[in-house]
Amino acid sequence: MAAHRSAPAVLPPALRVWLGLIAALAALMVVAIGVLYAGHGEPGTVDGWIQPAVDGVRPPWRNLALATDFLGEPLGAAALVVAAVTGCLLLRHPHAAVFVVAGAGLTVGTTKLLKPLVGRTIHGADNLSYPSGHTAFLTALALVVALLAAGRLGLGRTAGAVLVLGAALVAGAAMGWAQVALGAHYPTDVLGGWCTALAVVPATAWLIDRVPDAGRRDRH
Repeated sequence: MAAHRSAPAVLPPALRVWLGLIAALAALMVVAIGVLYAGHGEPGTVDGWIQPAVDGVRPPWRNLALATDFLGEPLGAAALVVAAVTGCLLLRHPHAAVFVVAGAGLTVGTTKLLKPLVGRTIHGADNLSYPSGHTAFLTALALVVALLAAGRLGLGRTAGAVLVLGAALVAGAAMGWAQVALGAHYPTDVLGGWCTALAVVPATAWLIDRVPDAGRRDRH
């Protein structure tokens, strides 16, 4: 019987246990913050410490915040996803392209499901704020790209963890700062969005890696 080549894993084996623990803790954090601020329309204690130092920035920092915010808007987000998918296809890694779309899409979809469940608002009852979808999206995309890079470069656990966590921190901090600076979210909304990405992306990668294995078992 002919041998079947397995598709490259999108979740590097060296990072599976570490990311599994991180994902579990992140999911617990999302739930804990959601329960704490469910139905609220005012900043919490932690928000009160951070928000005054960040909110209401002026040019040129406001321009930078608006540019960063655009990356989470439909047009900007679509452009980033298309660029990442194109890169994956040029490298002949279709599973990576699926991971880009699924990782970002499921993360954003999760934030949209959580917002009405939590019911936290900002600037009026119609503006659901928890968790931050913009922060979740950019963090998720950064996580996906970092995981793919770690796998392609064959990084070990320490180097891979530094790359993946560093990418998530930079992307989450950049978009989180922009959201708070523009008054679109509370700092705890941003933390919730960041943790949502940390919970969803590793789970998505694990599921995608299971698909080709199931296909090969069916052929035998």
